[in-house]
Amino acid sequence: MGYSFVSGQFKMWSLLAVACLISALGTTHGFLGILAPESPEAHMNINQMISYWGYPCEEYEVVTEDGYILGIFRIPYGKKNSENIGHRPVVFLQHGLLASATNWIANLPSNSLAFILADAGYDVWLGNSRGNTWSRRNLYYSPDSVEFWAFSFDEMAKYDLPATIDFIVNKTGQEKIYYVGHSQGTTIGFIAFSTNPTLAERIKTFYALAPVATVKYSKSLLTKLRLIPPTLFKLTPPYYNVTAMSVPIAVWNGGNDLLADPQDVNILLPKLSNLIYHKELLPYNHLDFIWGINAPQEVYNEMVSMMAEDKE
Repeated sequence: MGYSFVSGQFKMWSLLAVACLISALGTTHGFLGILAPESPEAHMNINQMISYWGYPCEEYEVVTEDGYILGIFRIPYGKKNSENIGHRPVVFLQHGLLASATNWIANLPSNSLAFILADAGYDVWLGNSRGNTWSRRNLYYSPDSVEFWAFSFDEMAKYDLPATIDFIVNKTGQEKIYYVGHSQGTTIGFIAFSTNPTLAERIKTFYALAPVATVKYSKSLLTKLRLIPPTLFKLTPPYYNVTAMSVPIAVWNGGNDLLADPQDVNILLPKLSNLIYHKELLPYNHLDFIWGINAPQEVYNEMVSMMAEDKE
């Protein structure tokens, strides 16, 4: 049975969509209200942020089949195991809607998933979807053109993920990797791994944080998108059969998440043919999975333990 993902194609610079997102996710640090003292990282790029905490960083460019140039970053090893000997298991982290790879390194090292994984012995790669700060180039179109922004989740799944994962596999020599997605990172994972069997074969386990597949019960952002003129959306969003995805998947969702609403997650779970773990964190909202103070205890440590068991 077909399963419809929310994939309306709209102009990503729409201020209304951004405003709705803020409404759905709550205010972020320093956006509304009293500003806290500025962090030295506030004006750093991703390379600088990683190096600031004493971790090694590598930066690469990936060119997609349709000409987008994606900036991806690598933390090949951590501070706690700096002997860079042999192959380390690869983990690829994919950010959420209107976000970037900085989500995974924005907290202290003890609270940032990318640093935690690096220190646990993993080769960590950070992806960036087309159109964000680190992936705003194309071989054929200027970011000032309408053509550049004529994309949606469909193209991220069809072009961005395969190109990035192929690059990582070729660079590391490892045929299988772990995939961690948050929000939109889960959406494009569901699409890609259910429609591209060759790509799905390269994923050891899919770790889904605040998964978004449908938004029937979403209480804010996407219910407000009806205010945007219909001309900004696709007419025949495609259907994807998520039951066709056989990749082992572990899911964490929040009971207080207005975008990945628990009712939508409950619709999704029975359709996952290889669900190996599920945990609902009742107090969590959409951003707690990347910025929550107790995210290491509630989510990240479990993820690391599952990966360790998989290696044995």
